[in-house]
Parts: sequence; structure tokens; C-alpha cells
Amino acid sequence: MSHTIREKQKLLNRVRRIKGQVEAIERALEEERECVDVLQQIAGCRGAMNGLLAVVLEDHIRSHLVDAESHKEPGVSATDQLIEVVHSYFK
Repeated sequence: MSHTIREKQKLLNRVRRIKGQVEAIERALEEERECVDVLQQIAGCRGAMNGLLAVVLEDHIRSHLVDAESHKEPGVSATDQLIEVVHSYFK
């Protein structure tokens, strides 16, 4: 069972909170709120996204890479998988 399925409700709750934060940013822009208010909301949303990423990435490493030899895909190393995930984060 995938860790995202096991933790599905917790992850969905995080995503829904992030969605609410993004909607708050949209409202702040529509209401022409001060820049500092918008920037604080953006920073909070970014922090929430980074938190979500950290949880999923940590679980991925623990579930799929630490014990990669038993679940190894042909031609794909655990190191390559981790590098690919990290690279996609920085795009």
C-alpha cells in the first residue's frame, strides 16, 4: 500500500488548508489589500506547500528508497529516484 493512500486523509486536509490560503491570497488581491498583507499570505502558503512536500518526500524516502533493493525497478536506482524528485522541486 502506498504511503499516500495510508495517509490520504491527512494529506487531503493539508491540501484543503493550502487551497484556503490560496483563495485568501486571491481575495486580498481582489480587495487591493496592502502589499505586506499579500506577501505574508503568500509566504504562509509557500510554507504550507513546503511542509506538504516535506511530509510526502520523507514518506517516499522511507517507504520506497531506504529499502529500495526489495522494490527496485529495473534500471532505476534509489539514488536516481531521489535526485529526480529533488530536481523537480527546484524547477
